[in-house]
Order: sequence, then structure tokens, then C-alpha cells
Amino acid sequence: MGAVTRNAPKHDIDEAGIEVHQPKTWAAGIPGVAVSLARGVEQMGAARTVRTLRLLNQRDGFDCPGCAWPEPREVDGEHRKLAEFCENGAKAVAEEATKRRVGPEFFAQHPVAELAGKTDYWLGQQGRLTHPMVLREGGTHYEPVTWDEAFGLLADQLNSLSTPDEAIFYTSGRTSNEAAFAYQLLVRSFGTNNLPDCSNMCHESSGAALSTTTGIGKGSVSLADIHRSDLIVVVGQNPGTNHPRMLSALEEAKKNGAKIIAVNPLPEAGLMRFKNPQNVRGVVGKGSPLADEFAQIRLGGDLALFQAIGHLLLAWEEAAPGTVVDQDFLDGSTDGYAEYAAAIKDLDWAEVDEATGLDREQIVRLARMIAESERTVYCWAMGLTQHKHAVPTIKEVANVALLRGMIGKPGAGLCPVRGHSNVQGDRTMGVWEKMPESFMDSLDEEFSITVPRKHGWDTVDSIRAMRDGTGKVFFAMGGNFASATPDSDLTAQALRACEMTVQVSTKLNRSHVVPGRTALILPTLGRTERDVQAGGEQFVSVEDSMSAVHTSRGRLAPASDCLLSEVAIVCRLARKVLGEDHAVPWRDFEADYDLIRDRIARVVPGCQDYNARVREPDGFVLPNAPRDSRQFTGTKTGKATFTANELEYPALPAGRLLLQTMRSHDQYNTTIYGLSDRYRGIEDGRRVVFVNPEDLADLNFGDGELVDLVSEWDGAERRAERFRVVAYPTARGCAAAYFPEANALVPLDSVADTSNTPASKSIVVRLTAPR
Repeated sequence: MGAVTRNAPKHDIDEAGIEVHQPKTWAAGIPGVAVSLARGVEQMGAARTVRTLRLLNQRDGFDCPGCAWPEPREVDGEHRKLAEFCENGAKAVAEEATKRRVGPEFFAQHPVAELAGKTDYWLGQQGRLTHPMVLREGGTHYEPVTWDEAFGLLADQLNSLSTPDEAIFYTSGRTSNEAAFAYQLLVRSFGTNNLPDCSNMCHESSGAALSTTTGIGKGSVSLADIHRSDLIVVVGQNPGTNHPRMLSALEEAKKNGAKIIAVNPLPEAGLMRFKNPQNVRGVVGKGSPLADEFAQIRLGGDLALFQAIGHLLLAWEEAAPGTVVDQDFLDGSTDGYAEYAAAIKDLDWAEVDEATGLDREQIVRLARMIAESERTVYCWAMGLTQHKHAVPTIKEVANVALLRGMIGKPGAGLCPVRGHSNVQGDRTMGVWEKMPESFMDSLDEEFSITVPRKHGWDTVDSIRAMRDGTGKVFFAMGGNFASATPDSDLTAQALRACEMTVQVSTKLNRSHVVPGRTALILPTLGRTERDVQAGGEQFVSVEDSMSAVHTSRGRLAPASDCLLSEVAIVCRLARKVLGEDHAVPWRDFEADYDLIRDRIARVVPGCQDYNARVREPDGFVLPNAPRDSRQFTGTKTGKATFTANELEYPALPAGRLLLQTMRSHDQYNTTIYGLSDRYRGIEDGRRVVFVNPEDLADLNFGDGELVDLVSEWDGAERRAERFRVVAYPTARGCAAAYFPEANALVPLDSVADTSNTPASKSIVVRLTAPR
């Protein structure tokens, strides 16, 4: 097994070897345990696997580098399990703690042009980056460079720009709170608010909608609320693959008497039945059935569904006053109810039928379940946020919750389920191109500096700027920008047009092989590794999907002596760019992260006494007025706001399909762990497109045929070649394919209104014979 852990794959994916099996009707169980252990042993070895996994999501260990699902809290009477992780969390740790290495000798053997022809899977499987590397202008290979020279090259490039706004500073959701706070402080001290992040591509629509309706761009529930609810509505989300630990919470809620509604174009195994590997029933029994209702909605039909539910609730209230609507809550805590009720009264049911594809009887059943529930939680993810009409869709979810008073009461609330482990924390710490004036004022006062006020570029606008030559330096703190973004060819061209691109990374990825004229790779510590600075061993902190802030302490030896922490990278770069006499004590920040947390405590609302509170066993929970006290001070009126929205849904021309991009079960965001999407029955390949069998017949294609996917938008076409058709029970008129392979089909300018999030869940495509 030692040889296996040392050797990365030499050969790339052979898509001709794809195997297709029947989809699963349950998730986890013994296969989940077996895969977790096998991947760990393959990448880390047996002893390292045991040592690492026992610390994952434990109070004295490190936070999972995967999703942001919260850990149980003692204060809520909950206890963490010995194995407080899921299959995908185990895979994420195996990827980071792997024994495989990518050092200078690797880059000497592989020119960038060769690496650019490899798949994302092959690149990621090569191992951990060990040395800072530079690709000089006109060069063919990355070469080793000292840290001091790397920072010097970057500082010279930044300081030579005609304006700081020609630089773009991207952030992924794995960055710790300390690194994120220091990072945004560096960027704003340099003179720009160009701080795009991965949230721009996922839950930006949620933040935009919730800021309007409840006054805060975060959810309003805790894990305890999930357990206490009597109805959970899971919309546009696949927890079995994307947030597997959520299944345990759903199982707990079911045990306590809750019902679950699943709304999704695809039947997802995790929402059918969960075999919890931590109890006997999940190991040798049939597991727990979860969804009581599965509403197989058409892509983009959710706004129409929630308008229909709201319409029915109001009709039933009118027929029997005082039995459906929470009138006391409406009168005392909301605004805009009359306008909303008037707008939804004359609902066009024919349009609802067309948009949703659901039977009228099922919509009535769903509405009746919501009307009868006293404690309802609404959960959603990318299935709602990545449509043109995403923001009004989420506002309609909020409207239905407000009608029944389901915010600010135990067991009820709104729950946008975040993906990346600290994407919510990054935003709290100031990583946003549009931070409010109050935050900027606090930075000015705390550090005796003047930060810029002009709003910066988000992700989509950053790509446009690089394409147009106004964005000249691209710096990425983590992530894989080239594979996470839409319009892959255009994005690659935009990155290559930059004067310099810089990637702070743990592993090789696509972004390293679409470089600017000069490119730097700056290797950093992973979440699992010890972080020792001049002030001693450090810890960092993160914020989960439900606003709980807690510590994360790496325990493994670093993959290389040449790695720097993200905090150290930011602080050393700041000293080079801004000078040693800058008002911010960068050298002290690098030596002792407590000093950063002291400043966070004085700048970031809700973080008072940060250093003491985060050291409590479960950390602390940030204040949330809607959740904590039914206060909505962040809205324009100081009350929760009903909104009246036009009924929108994607139009589908004849002979076309509506395509969504999605993850395989064997990946997390752009990181591809393996080639097994076992819940959907796909093995040893990724270039597949899932299509309803009746649609295939209408389009004259057969199961297993090879096709090209051609997207159509605004008179232009984009093509993704040689996908195998898989007949699959998705909703009629809908199709699905994995990203990043299908990202090429997503037009850069096809975005959600207001949030500017790429509309990756509603792409009009046609199937054609391979060219």
C-alpha cells in the first residue's frame, strides 16, 4: 500500500470505459465507510488515516476542509460522535493529507502546455505542492523561486500598475477568518475593493434576497432548530453528495416526528433513504426513509411553486380566518403584506403548471403540509440560486415562511446551506466587493488608514475586466478560479491576458495551467497541518453555515518545509507592497494570530471579546436579530418585508433541453476525488449527460450514444464535445451534466438579476451528433 500512496496516476481518464448502472435509492451505509477508509489509506496510508480522521471536526482538532455544515453544540444538549465526519469529508482530508508530492522535479518534467491538456482529475491527483514556483514570461516550464523573490516580483508588478483597481484579489471559502481579515485589509490598504469570492457564484442570490426580506444575508436557524422542526422543506439541494452530514440531522428530525418535502428535478438517493453508518439500523438494517413527498419540479419552476403555495395559504385563510396566517406576526413584525397578497391573488395556474411540471394535487398536498406545520425550516442550495430569477425565487420562499410566522421561533426558519467550509466567514470578515460604509469606517478608525469606498468587481465583472484588459493582475487566495467559473474558454483567455496571475494553493489545479504572461504558484499549509510562527503554534477560526464560529487546529507535519500559512503569505506580501512602516503591524500579525483576532473583535460586529469566546469548547454564535429576537432592523422599514414578484421561469424552445451543471458524488466543488458517482450509477468517467428517456425518444437519440452539447444564448453558441447520453429519471425537458466539464456551456453574461451569479442551472442546450 505504501507504493500506492507514493504514486499518483500516470494516465488520464479513459471516457470509453464508462460504466452505467442503476441509480441507488439510498445513501451512505457500509459503502460510504468502505470508500472513506479506502481513499484515506490510498492517499495517506493506514496509520495517518486513523490519526487524521479522529481529529476531524472535533473540538481539539481541525475543521473539515469540505462543506460548512455545523457541528453539534453542547449548549444545545447535543454531542459529537467519535466519527463526526462524512464520506466526502474523509475524501477531502485524504486529498489534503496525501503523501503524493508535486515539487520542482515534477514541473521540470512537464511543460505547461502538456499539463494544460490534462483533466482536472489528473492534475488534482498528482499531490501536494511543495515549493513556490514561477513561470516567467515566454517560459515553457514553472521553475522554483525563493519566497522573497516571489513576493518581490508580485510587489513590483502591483506597484507598477497605473491604479490599484487594475488588480483583482479572489478568495475561496477555505480561507480562515484570520487570513480573510488580513487579506481584505491588505487589499483595501493597497487601494481597491476588487475582492470577488466564491460566494459570488453560489449564495450571492440568497444574500441579496434575504437582505431585502429579513435584513441579514444569512440564514435564521441553528442545528437544534433542524432537529426540533416538524416540517423541513429541502429545495434545489442534494445533501447526500454535497452536505452528507445533513442527512444525520434530517434523520434526527424524522425520529422526533418531522416530515420532509424534497423539491428537485432529479431524484437524489440521500433524500430517499439514509443508512447511517453510525447506528445498527444503518449498517445492517434498511436505514431511515427521509422524504415524505418528492416534488420532481422542472428546472427553474420553484418561484411558480412557492407563489402557488402562497396563493393557496391565503385562499384557505380567507375561507377560514385565523386558521392559516400568523396574523399577530404579520401585524407586528412585517411590512408589504397587502401588496404581496394582492399580487398573488390572481395566480395564473396554467403558467404554474407549465413552469413546475407538477400535478396540481401534489402542490395542494405540499401547501397543506406547510399550513399544518407549526415549526417549518426551509433549506436550499444552488438549485435555487443559479437562475436568472434566483433572487425573486428566494424572496418567494421567504414570503411563504413569513405568512406562517416561521422566522424567529424554535424549530423554524430559513436555511441557505453553504458549500465551502468558511465561505460565510470570509464574508463576515470583509471579503466582499461591496462592504457597507460602517465596516469601512471601522477599518479607518482602527488602523488609522483610509480605505477606498468605490465598490469593486465581483467574479463575473472581474472576468470581463481581464478580458477587456482593465484587470491586469489576478491573485487567488485558494480555490480553482479557472474551473469554478462560467464560460471556460473565455475565462481562460481572460486569465492568459493578465500581466501576472498568482495562485495560493495546496494542490495543482486548472488555474495553474492557464497562466498570465508571468505566473506564480505560492504553496500554502492545509487545514490539517501544524502552523508554527514566531509566537508559537497557532490556530485559526471559521464560521459554519449557521453562524457558529469555532477553532481549527492542524496536527499533521506540513507537506514541505517550504510552505507558508495563508496568514504569513498575506502579511509578508503586505510588507513588500506597502512597506515596513505601514500603519498595520503585519510582522506582529504573522507572529501571533491572537493579535489579528483582537482587531477583528474591534472591527467586525458581533465579534467582541473574540479571543476568549472562540476558545470556549464550541466557540460562539454570531448575533442574528431575526433568529434571536424576531427583529428585522436591517431592512428599509425595520420589519420583515413581503415582496411582490413577477412569475418567471426559463423558456424552452422546441427540440431543446434545459441543462443544469452539478457535482458528481466523487467531487467537492472543482476538486475531483475519483470517478464514481455511485448514487447515480456512473463509474469510471465524467463526460455524461443525464436526460429523461421520453425526451431522448422525442429527440431521436438513444441511451449510450455520444453527443455534443451546444448551448444557445443571445444568438451565440458554445460547445462541449463528446458526452455520453444516460437515460435517467430527471424531470421532462431537463438535463444534467457535471461541472467543470459543462462550464463551457454557461455564458458569462447569463446571470441572475441583482446578484450577478452565473445562471448555471438553466442553460438552453441542444444535443447534436459529435463533430
